[in-house]
Amino acid sequence: MADLLQVTDENFDAEIMKSEIPAIVDFWAEWCGPCRMVGPVVEELAAQYKGKVKIAKMDVDKNRGIPAKFGIRNIPTLIFFKGGQVAQTIIGAQPKSHIEQELKKLL
Repeated sequence: MADLLQVTDENFDAEIMKSEIPAIVDFWAEWCGPCRMVGPVVEELAAQYKGKVKIAKMDVDKNRGIPAKFGIRNIPTLIFFKGGQVAQTIIGAQPKSHIEQELKKLL
């Protein structure tokens, strides 16, 4: 997870909302089992789509403002952004094929 962008309440707007390319944020927490299942998938997609899609993770325990703003109630939640707007939301652990299918709609 070292090369995966970690976003915070402080850098979210600059990194995600103002991103020149589509972005996906994985809202997660350390203690969340399903989040740990989705994590490697998110990392694979980040490597696969590097330069085409910005993929980031946000720890909901360390950042309260942004998750509250987007109404995050369940984790993992993946929110897909394009042009500073929410394009799609996936709640819960989903297979890579489903996440990638939604990702491709951003491109």
